[in-house]
Amino acid sequence: MTMDPLLLTGEVEAATDRLLRTAATFDGAGLAAASLLPGWTRGHVLTHLARNADGLVNLLTAARTGEPIPMYASAAARDADIEAGAARPPAAQLDDLRRCADRFTEAVAAMPVQAWAATVQTRRGPWPAAMLVWGRLREIEVHHVDLDAGYRPSDWSEAFGHRLLHEVVDGLAHRADVPPMVLRFDGSRHELVLGDPTAAPTIAGAAPELAAWLIGREPGAVLTVTPDGPLPQPPEWI
Repeated sequence: MTMDPLLLTGEVEAATDRLLRTAATFDGAGLAAASLLPGWTRGHVLTHLARNADGLVNLLTAARTGEPIPMYASAAARDADIEAGAARPPAAQLDDLRRCADRFTEAVAAMPVQAWAATVQTRRGPWPAAMLVWGRLREIEVHHVDLDAGYRPSDWSEAFGHRLLHEVVDGLAHRADVPPMVLRFDGSRHELVLGDPTAAPTIAGAAPELAAWLIGREPGAVLTVTPDGPLPQPPEWI
């Protein structure tokens, strides 16, 4: 998958359309139902996705103007906004999602070429502005799964699964709490290695399934382990 932010905008729009179609199926009880994220309802997840879009608009504006605009006013304000919006009625949730998606699209379109080279401050530290469109796509695709409404990692494209898998492995590479393992894509000799591969098990499967398992969205039931044995226990993802 390309990391060019302008080429990724079509992927973001398609993922947003899929998310909106799912969100439109929820009535009040559906929004109040538990998501796959502990302590969060589907309403929490949808509100988070809306406020994430607005936070990314803030960062795109910071990259474009050079002003030090934070993603959120504070961590406490972010959490309060999610909590306050979680119990809204379905029509309000859906309208919010549509409007924030439009704001994100407009902010991307307003970016001059040179602004993509800027570095912005996310909640977790500095990030290239050119990665913000990927960040939005990742949020939509992963949290769509978290809605527990029929959209699964197997619905991710191979390109998205590969990019997410490489990003997650890169983030785990220097952590001391990661068990050694070799990850192999189905039908390929290409491998990603974490830790000392000498006695590490090889975990094989489709890239989206490998990525979903590493980030705790799938138990790994369709993955194979060589030699036979239990799957390693990945640490908690971001």
